[in-house]
Amino acid sequence: MIDVLIIGSGPAGLSAAIYARRANLEVTVLEKLYMELGQVVLSRQVDNYLGMPGMNGYDMGEAFRRHAQDFGAKFLEGEVVGIKKEGDLFHVLLGNGTTLVARTVVYAAGAAHRHLNVPGEEELAGRGVSYCAVCDGAFYRNKTVAVAGGGNTALDDALYLSELCSKVYLIHRREEFRGAQATLLKLREKENVTILAPAGIAAVEGENKVSGIALLDGRKIECQGLFIAVGMEPQTGLLKGFAELDQIGYVLADETGKTSMEGFFAAGDVRAKALRQVVTAAADGANAAVSAAEYLRG
Repeated sequence: MIDVLIIGSGPAGLSAAIYARRANLEVTVLEKLYMELGQVVLSRQVDNYLGMPGMNGYDMGEAFRRHAQDFGAKFLEGEVVGIKKEGDLFHVLLGNGTTLVARTVVYAAGAAHRHLNVPGEEELAGRGVSYCAVCDGAFYRNKTVAVAGGGNTALDDALYLSELCSKVYLIHRREEFRGAQATLLKLREKENVTILAPAGIAAVEGENKVSGIALLDGRKIECQGLFIAVGMEPQTGLLKGFAELDQIGYVLADETGKTSMEGFFAAGDVRAKALRQVVTAAADGANAAVSAAEYLRG
């Protein structure tokens, strides 16, 4: 019998594993693919995690995993295709037909960045293409960058980068922006910000790193970085009708990780919250594991 089944092996899931093992609980971490360490692996360098500045994202993810392994967490590969609760137990069905039975579940499956799906994007990810301005913006100080998107995240990213970079292009496929008009006004007043709208990105150019962007209308922009902020997709499709979600699909859970389903906790990027960073994911995992331990004792 699994005391705490953790779905997801990113920072939130691994942090939950450590805290659950410290509570002397039997813990299994379910990862979709072997060594799937979450969004942190996409960061060439993480400079904003306390006490570990300058660390490569993949190395950080590996360090988190080793920590959880050293504490006795078990790891299992498998994709969750269904979940239900019968009595006090959770039954988690995997794609290979296996069913895992657990007393509690910490759901930390994460959220995936939406992509532009244009040539060069995948090849140059981590080499100038980034999905997190807060994570990677400092590496582009005094350089020229572009931001793709028209929502609040894109506008906030462009404003943040305008304080670091010599030039920022904000590229949006529509003339109207969905984001806060107050932020858009600030961007229009910035001398180092150029707004291109409507405009679409046709390709990301560069050999081993980004050197520019080709637009659909034939124009080309020279830049060293592209920050893509066109939204995220929480990996919560199988939770519809099981746990309460917000309008976008994020799990509604408080700071303790408690959801609308007793014994089912959410942590990390799947949880509805304002800031999605490694540090907040790790904190979520700790809270969810402590809550799971308290639930089991209760």
